[in-house]
Amino acid sequence: MLPVIALVGRPNVGKSTLFNRLTHSRDALVADYEGLTRDRKYGEAKVDDIRFIVIDTGGLSGLDDGIDVAMAQQSLAAIDEADEVVLLVDAKAGLMPADEIIVKEIRRRGKSFSLVANKIDGMDELAATEFYALGVDRVFPVTATHGRGVRQLVDDLALRFPENAQEREFKQRGTRIAIVGRPNVGKSTLVNRMLGEDRVVVFDHPGTTRDSIYIDYQRIGKDGESKPYMLIDTAGVRRRKNIEEAVETFSILKTLQAIADAQVTVLVIDAQENLVDQDLHLMSHIVNAGRALVIAINKWDGLDNEHKKGIKETIERRLAFNDFAEIRFISALHGTGVGELYEAVDVAYEAATQKLSTNELTKLLEKAVFDHPPPLVAGRRIKLRYAHAGGQNPPIIIIHGNQTTSVPKHYTRYLEKTFRRKLQLYGTPIRIEYRSGENPYAGRKNKLTARQMTKRRRMMKHVGKKK
Repeated sequence: MLPVIALVGRPNVGKSTLFNRLTHSRDALVADYEGLTRDRKYGEAKVDDIRFIVIDTGGLSGLDDGIDVAMAQQSLAAIDEADEVVLLVDAKAGLMPADEIIVKEIRRRGKSFSLVANKIDGMDELAATEFYALGVDRVFPVTATHGRGVRQLVDDLALRFPENAQEREFKQRGTRIAIVGRPNVGKSTLVNRMLGEDRVVVFDHPGTTRDSIYIDYQRIGKDGESKPYMLIDTAGVRRRKNIEEAVETFSILKTLQAIADAQVTVLVIDAQENLVDQDLHLMSHIVNAGRALVIAINKWDGLDNEHKKGIKETIERRLAFNDFAEIRFISALHGTGVGELYEAVDVAYEAATQKLSTNELTKLLEKAVFDHPPPLVAGRRIKLRYAHAGGQNPPIIIIHGNQTTSVPKHYTRYLEKTFRRKLQLYGTPIRIEYRSGENPYAGRKNKLTARQMTKRRRMMKHVGKKK
């Protein structure tokens, strides 16, 4: 399980800015006034190999009226969910009474926390020393808007959650498949059909499954060989305004952790209700987490041809941004298409974990650049020289060259599609990262020979005469 970090503090101390910095997104709204964040927001943070789930919360102001009560409840719920709390304070405003109240509340709930003094830009880091009055061993001075000091905070958080033997053993088990989707779309029915037995409760009422269920099993494939799998049945994720019971908020967190644990995610969509915005939100989180994706359109049986045609047109139109995912039309109740679902899962897993050679990637890059060169930037052509693999699940391709920070997004999409088509990387997102080559002579002074020095002195005399 990925550790859960909650960002809490007074309004307008920079929690949403730090959330966006950690998750490499713009999911949290940011503005220079209080109370913008009201509900808590979840995201997956990744800094190099360090990963965890981060929760953005509304401000704790200490007021007891109006919307502040609801915002405080959201923040306190996030503290209860979290493994570690990050308390942000405003370095420019200094220590406030509300900061002391928040610290007392965190300690009363038995949670450990890290103290972050934000907005330290333009100030001496010694200005954060007054916050040691809160009884902490260390204060992390950061500037969330520019990323200053964030790496030190992340490294310290990583030390609090070392990978143990159980986590390493978990990674060695079979292909991990997370079944996710909205409530009552047939996730548990699909899990039982894939297992061939009733292992999870199925009831025609949304929210029957409240926790993620991890199930190990073996399946005999078409070649007659037994292959290990792990199915993760998750709770349904509905829109936040429809969440009434407190236990459902924990179910959302468990679902996000299941997606992070999985290697392949099966997103179950109800064909009778067609594609809705919540399906797209879940899909967006899966893609941002870098997980291989298979889309299962459930309850396909019993629909008339006109309805089926309309669903296919809607999927083709609304999933144009996500053309790599395998789509299967199934009936979890009757078992139709479930065998094909396994085939799609295996294809996506193999693509996500495929080993890529530097030689092959560089040749494909050279061919792609030859067919469609990068654009000019300030009159100079972007040069992409070579590529190599940077990781798996999802496949990461690192490209080295000059002016790589200026590569436009449309050209990156062109490279992604080229690598996907040539390498058959279907069912998984591809991430392309760029590295700019450093000038090997930067900072080095050219040492002239005796002959060059003589020539230089002779030329400088002529320059002196002209003056």
